[in-house]
Amino acid sequence: MRSRFPVGPCIVFIALLFVAAAAHSQAVRQIPLTRNVPFPASLPAIPNATLGPEFDSALVGGDADSDGIDSGGPGIALNRTISQRSGSPMSHHSSAKAKSNPELHLSMDGINHFQQRFVAGGGNQFSLEPPDQGLCVGNGFVLETVNDTLQVFDTSGNPLTPPTDLNSFYGYAPAINRAKNPLEFGPSITDPSCTFDPQTQRWFHVVLTLDRANIHTQGLSGTDHLDIAVSVTADPTGAWNVFSLPVQDDGTQGTPDHHCIQIVNNKPVPGPCLGDYPHLGADANGFYITTNEFNLAAPGFRGSQIYAFSKAQLASGASSVNVVQFDTSDPTLGVQLDGTPGFTVWPALSTGNQFEGSHGGTEYFLSSEAIFQNTGMDNRLRLWSLTNTSSLDGSPAVSLSTRVVNTIPYSVPRRSTQKAGDTPLAQCLSDSALQLSPTLFGCWRLVVGGTGPFPNTEKLVDSGDSRMQQVVLANGKLWAALNTGLRIDGDPTPRTGIAFFAINPHSGRAMQQAYAGVAGNNLTYPALAVTQSGRGVMAFTVLGDDHFPSAGYAGVDDKIGVGDVHIAAEGVGPDDGFTGYHPFSQFGSRPRWGDYGAAASDGDSIWIASEYVGQSCTVATWLSTNFRCGNTRTQLANWDTRISRIVP
Repeated sequence: MRSRFPVGPCIVFIALLFVAAAAHSQAVRQIPLTRNVPFPASLPAIPNATLGPEFDSALVGGDADSDGIDSGGPGIALNRTISQRSGSPMSHHSSAKAKSNPELHLSMDGINHFQQRFVAGGGNQFSLEPPDQGLCVGNGFVLETVNDTLQVFDTSGNPLTPPTDLNSFYGYAPAINRAKNPLEFGPSITDPSCTFDPQTQRWFHVVLTLDRANIHTQGLSGTDHLDIAVSVTADPTGAWNVFSLPVQDDGTQGTPDHHCIQIVNNKPVPGPCLGDYPHLGADANGFYITTNEFNLAAPGFRGSQIYAFSKAQLASGASSVNVVQFDTSDPTLGVQLDGTPGFTVWPALSTGNQFEGSHGGTEYFLSSEAIFQNTGMDNRLRLWSLTNTSSLDGSPAVSLSTRVVNTIPYSVPRRSTQKAGDTPLAQCLSDSALQLSPTLFGCWRLVVGGTGPFPNTEKLVDSGDSRMQQVVLANGKLWAALNTGLRIDGDPTPRTGIAFFAINPHSGRAMQQAYAGVAGNNLTYPALAVTQSGRGVMAFTVLGDDHFPSAGYAGVDDKIGVGDVHIAAEGVGPDDGFTGYHPFSQFGSRPRWGDYGAAASDGDSIWIASEYVGQSCTVATWLSTNFRCGNTRTQLANWDTRISRIVP
C-alpha cells in the first residue's frame, strides 16, 4: 500500500518564542546551545561486556514502508524505504576493471564491528548492522564515524583516538550499561555523518537521537531529535559544542504538528514523527540537514524535511541558532512532483570555498524519483534550490524551489549476489544435524537458544533503493550518484550498478551522465567527492561472482564520466551479519549493507570510506575463539570499513 502524504505546515522558523508570521503558518524560534563536551577519554573494557541483550529492541522493527515486505517486528524501523518493487535493469556495456592503482596513495582499515561492539564504550554497546559510514577530512585530520562509533586519525593513517562510542561523544549515558543491575539504557543514537568546513575551520557531526521512556527500559519516549556537534577549534580531538533540534513534529517541544500517527489497540491515533536518515550539506552561509519523515511507530511516509541553520552561529558556539524548516509534503509550497513530496533530498557540500553566490546565496539539493513509480523506474532527478541563504544569520527570509532534470533512466535495483565463502553464523543457525555442537543439541542455541534450527544460506545483500547518495558542488557543477539496476552485456543475471551525474545547476541540464557496472558483479552505495578543479573519485562496494564485498572506486569527471573500476581493498569473505538471517528476520528481512558511504576532498586528494569484509574464518574457528576469530568479528556480524586516499 502506498503511503499517504498529508498536508503539513510549509515553512517553520524554529525559535524559543513563537511570533506571528505572514504566510504558510510560519513559526519562529531558535535552538539553544545545550552543552559543551570534551572529547571522551578511552574507556577500559568492562568484565561483563558479553552480558545483557545484543540488540536495541526499540530499533529492530521491520522496514514497515516497503509494501509490507519487511513489516513487523517489536520495534521501529530506521532508514526505511518506500519502494514498491525493483525496476527493469538498464543496458550497459560493462565498465573496465583497472589492472593497477597508481593514484592510490594510502589505504587502511577503519572501524570494524568488533571495535564497535567491544572496544568503543568499553563494551557498553549493542551489536549494530549496517555501519552507515561518515567521513570528513581537514587540517591534517581524518574522522571516520559509523553506527555508533567514531575515530580520529592523522593523514598518514595513524590513530589519534581509540574507537569512541557516540553516546559518550555526545555526553550521554552509555547505550547500555552492562555493569548495572538492573541494566540501564542511554538514548538510542543512529545515522551519523560529518563534514569539515574549510571556511569556518570547524568540524560538524550529526546524528539522530531517540529518547528512552526511562533508563531501565529500552522503550522509546516518543521524542526524537537531531544532535549537531560542532568542534570548538579546528582540532576534532578537542571540545565540541552540541545543539539539539526536536524533530518529532507532533506539536510538542516547539515542533510543528505534521499529524503523524501511531497504532494503539489496532487503531490509528495521533503520534510522533521520525526524522529518519539525516544527511548534511553546507554553503557559504548555511548548514543544512535533511530527513525522511515517517510515522515513528507506524507505517507511513510523510515527506522529506529540510532544515537550514546559520552556519556562522553554529561555528561560533552562539547561545542560540536560527533554523528554518521546510516540509516538502505541503502542497501550498509548490514543490511536489506528480503529487509526491521529496524523498531523500540530499544537500550539497561545497568543495573548498567554492560556493554559489547568486540570489543572495544558494544551496542546492538533489533527489530521485524512481522510488515513487509503480514501475520502479524513472529518467528524472529533482534539483532543489534554497535561495537568499545570506539571511540566515539575521532575520531568515529564504525561499525553496524545485525543477526537473532529465537524465538517463535508472531503476530500483535488486539485491546483490556475493561470492561463496565461509559463513559461520549462517552455518551455526542452520545446524540441524547436531554436528557442530552435539552436546548442546544444536549450534543455534549458542546464538539464540530456543527451538531451532533456523535454515539459512549465504544471503543476497541489500543494494539500496535508487535514492540519491552524496551530492557535491564543485567546479560550478553538482555531482551525484545513485544505485540502479543494470543488465550488462554478456551477463545473464541482472546486477546492481551506479548512475552518475554532473549537472549544471543554472541550466538544469546533465552535462555528463553515465552508468558504472561490472559483468558478474555489483557496485553498491556510491559516495563521491570532487576537487576544486573538477577531478573526482566515487567510492562503492564491489561484490558478486568474482569478489567478496570489497572496497572499490572509480575516477569521475565531466568529460569521460566514470573511469575504470579499481579495488582499494579486496574482501576476503562474504557478509555474515545477522540482518536477513532467520530468526532475526522477525525484525525485518532486509540484509542490511551500508545504507550510505562517504567521501571527502582535501586539497588535491580525495578520501573515501567504503564498507567491505576484511576477515574470514571457518565455523570451527569461530566456535573455538568465542565467536571472535582473532578479534576480527563478533558472534553476530563481520563488517569492516576501509579508508583510502586517492590523488585523481
